[in-house]
Amino acid sequence: MQKHSLIAVAVALFAAGCTMAPKYHRPDEPVTATFPTGGVYDTQPGAASASRTANGQAAADIGWRDFFADARLQRLIEIALKNNRDLRVSVLNIQASQAQYQITRAALFPTLNAAASQSKQRTPKDLTSTGLTISNTYSVGLNASWEIDFFGRIQSLKDQALAQYLATAQARKAAEIALVSQVANQYMTVLEVDDLLKVTQNTLKTAQESYRIAKLQFDNGTGSELDLRQSETVVDQAQANLQSQARLRAQADNALVLLVGEPLPDDLPPGMTLDNQNLLTDVPAGLPSDLLTRRPDIMEAEENLLAANANIGAARAAFFPKVSLTGSFGTLSPTLGGLFKPGSAAWSFAPSITLPIFEGGANKANLDLATVQKNIQIATYEKAIQTAFREVADGLAARGTYDQQIQALERNTFAEQRRLDLSDLRYRNGVDSYLSVLTAQNDLYISQQLLVTARMQRLQNLVTLYQALGGGWIERAGEQPRPADAPVDYGAASAPVAASAATAG
Repeated sequence: MQKHSLIAVAVALFAAGCTMAPKYHRPDEPVTATFPTGGVYDTQPGAASASRTANGQAAADIGWRDFFADARLQRLIEIALKNNRDLRVSVLNIQASQAQYQITRAALFPTLNAAASQSKQRTPKDLTSTGLTISNTYSVGLNASWEIDFFGRIQSLKDQALAQYLATAQARKAAEIALVSQVANQYMTVLEVDDLLKVTQNTLKTAQESYRIAKLQFDNGTGSELDLRQSETVVDQAQANLQSQARLRAQADNALVLLVGEPLPDDLPPGMTLDNQNLLTDVPAGLPSDLLTRRPDIMEAEENLLAANANIGAARAAFFPKVSLTGSFGTLSPTLGGLFKPGSAAWSFAPSITLPIFEGGANKANLDLATVQKNIQIATYEKAIQTAFREVADGLAARGTYDQQIQALERNTFAEQRRLDLSDLRYRNGVDSYLSVLTAQNDLYISQQLLVTARMQRLQNLVTLYQALGGGWIERAGEQPRPADAPVDYGAASAPVAASAATAG
C-alpha cells in the first residue's frame, strides 16, 4: 500500500510541475510614473501635415510603412529585413535556443532504448562446474530509465530553458526594430551628405566667379593681390570640402549597403529629399509603464530574470534525493538461435534513491551563485527600464526643440545670404574691402551647413524616438503583431513558431 501511495504522490507532483523556485514578483519600476514635463518638453510638434498624423496611436501600433513616407526608404528597409546578416544570426539564435529547450524538456520523460549484445567469457577449468571454459551470452531487449522529478529540479531547468528561449526571441525582436531604425538613420545621413555637397558646390561656383573677377581686376591693375589671394582661399577651401564630402558620401553608401545586406538595386523607386521626408511627428509618448510591454529589450531582460529565478529552484532541489527507475525486458540465451525460444524471457527492475550527504559545499555554492545571478538580472532589468526611460525622455527633449532651432537657422541663413549680397555690392562699388565679402561668404557657408545638419538630426531623432517607443515591428498599422520568434514574412525561410515552445511545457 505504501508503495502505491508513493507512486501516486510522485505522479501527482510530476503532473503538477511542482518546483522549488521562489514565487516571481516583478520588480518595481525604478522611474517616475510620467515622462518629464515643462520647458522643452511642452513644445512638442503636432502632425506633420493634414494627411500625416499618428491619430493618437502608440508607436508599437504604427507600421514602419506608415511612419516613413519615402518609397525608396521603405524598399531599403524591406530588403534589409530579408538580407541583413545580423538579423539572420538573431533568428538562428532562436533556433539554437529552441533546440536547447527541447533537450532540457526531454529529461522530464522516460527514455527507452532497444539493445542487443553478445558477451563471451573464459573461466578457468577448475572454477567451473560444467567443465566448459568458454561461455556465450546473447541478449535482445528494451532498456528504460526515468528520473521522477519529485522536487522539480528538471522542471526548474525546463522553465529556465524556456525563459532563455523567450529572451532570445525578444532579443531578435529588438534587433529587427533596431535594424529598421538603423537603415532609416543611415538613409538620412546619405541625404544629408547630398545636401552638403550641393551647398559646397554652390559655394565653390560663387567663389570661382569671385576669384575670376578678382584676378581680372588684378591683371588689369585695378585690384590688389590681397583681394586675389583672399578669393583664392575660398576656392581652395571649398574644393577641399568637396573632396571630403564626396568621400563621406561614398562611405555612407557603403554603410547603407552593409545594413541592407546586398548591393543597392538599380530599380529602387525615386526618393524624397531630406527636407521632404514628412515623418510622423506627433507619435504620443504614453507612460513609462507602457514601455514594459512595448520594448522588447525590457521584455528580454525580464525573461532573463525569470530564467535566473527558475535556476534557484533547480539549485534548491539539488539538496533533496533523486529518485530514478531503471528496468529492462528482453531475452537471454547462450546461443544466438535460442534467443526467442520459450523460457528465454528475462527482465530487471532497479529503482534507486540518491541522497546527497557530502558534496564539499558544491550544492550550497550553486545555490548562492543562483541567488547572486538572480540579483544581477534584477539590476539588469531595472537598468533596461531606466535606459528606455532616458532614451524616450531624450527623444522628447530633442523633438521639442528641433523645430525652433531649424526656424532660427533658416532665418540666420536668409540673413547671411542678404549680408553677402550687400557686401558684394558694396565691394563692387568700391565702398568696402573684399574682406567683408570673404567673411560674409564663409559665414553663409557655415550657416547653410548647420541648417542641413540640423534638419538631418531632427529626422534621425524622430526615427530614434519611434524606435525607443517600441515602433518598427509591424509593417502596416492595423496588422496583428507577429510573435517575437516568428520569421519575417517576406518570402524568408521558416523559423520557429512561438507556440511550439510556449505551449510545450
